[in-house]
Amino acid sequence: MSRSATLLRILALLAVLLLFFASLELMGESVKLLGSGFAERLIQSTANPFVGLFVGILATSLVQSSSTVTSLVVGLVAAGGLTVPGAIPIMLGANVGTSVTNTIVSLGHIVRKDEFGRAMGAATVHDFFNLMAVAIFFPLELVTGFLSRSADGLANALSDVGGTELLNFVEVLTAPVVGLMIDLMGQNGVLVLIVGVTCLFLSLRYLVIMLRALLLGRSERLINNYLFGPAVVALLFGTLVTVMVQSSSITTSVTVPLVGAGIVTVSQIFPFVLGANIGTTITALLAALVFAGGGSEHGMFALQVALAHLMFNCCGVLLFLPFKRLRQIPIVLAEWLGRLVVKNRAYAFGYIALIFFVLPLLIILATRNLDTSFYGGNSPAVEQVEQP
Repeated sequence: MSRSATLLRILALLAVLLLFFASLELMGESVKLLGSGFAERLIQSTANPFVGLFVGILATSLVQSSSTVTSLVVGLVAAGGLTVPGAIPIMLGANVGTSVTNTIVSLGHIVRKDEFGRAMGAATVHDFFNLMAVAIFFPLELVTGFLSRSADGLANALSDVGGTELLNFVEVLTAPVVGLMIDLMGQNGVLVLIVGVTCLFLSLRYLVIMLRALLLGRSERLINNYLFGPAVVALLFGTLVTVMVQSSSITTSVTVPLVGAGIVTVSQIFPFVLGANIGTTITALLAALVFAGGGSEHGMFALQVALAHLMFNCCGVLLFLPFKRLRQIPIVLAEWLGRLVVKNRAYAFGYIALIFFVLPLLIILATRNLDTSFYGGNSPAVEQVEQP
């Protein structure tokens, strides 16, 4: 690639990044234009943490992009349309939903039985890890506010050292464009929301495409050299590649055909998958830093939610990776499912439909009117809810 072509791609990448940040601003402004009644209804609809968790799973499974869902959630928190305790379960659900892409990718091996079994095992080790992490940390968060408390302290620490001012210039660049677009749309809240969400989808789609074109060729060579090395190296490498291409679906899907072909095992790719889980949180974190840079209270809440998502993934790694017996549980379950789908391929389709679509929808319908009162004590999450 020539130097001028590379420069043009970098400039295009910067333009897409600005569109991404502008889309978040548009969504935030749309909530304000729609009025406090809209924000209150949105908050009430996610007040039940079980509904929030499974909305996160279902929404991410449908759009197949956790970055889109988590960025949307961060934008809504910054606009006052979601509270911290309403947003964190959605972020955890997005972590589960994002692994549907890997599982769908494994279906490409369905005509070759043994290869399909190995590929399904490679794809679903991500599923089982995320499901187990949610099963542990979701109840812990509900009872103690562990993630929200810790993220609140970390957000305040970043603010104290000036970390939230790093991307302050982005708002200066996007504000005139956003203001002009809102005026052109006649300050219609619904129209602004539709345009904002559309811009978010488009910007993240092309952000992934451009980063992939710039970096993934080199990343694939690095994957072949380092993916199967020591666990810590594979973990860091999985994080780095995912940060670069802004999509855990891409980086983890690369491993599925490798395992399917029998080149590596599920155990070997597991640390890399965990690293991808951490790396995928960078998109929402960047968005939150832009909001927090403005110094608003809701901007700090958005940063708290993004940091809670990062902490959830880091805590999952710290819980599972160092301990062999715990580490083996998702691996054994994934390999068992791989053997099961070899016997009957219909199990693969049933698994995808049940875990990512049917079960979340049924639980949302069953628990939407459930009265829950978690987050005991005086956690920052509760304090936000209780604000007049």
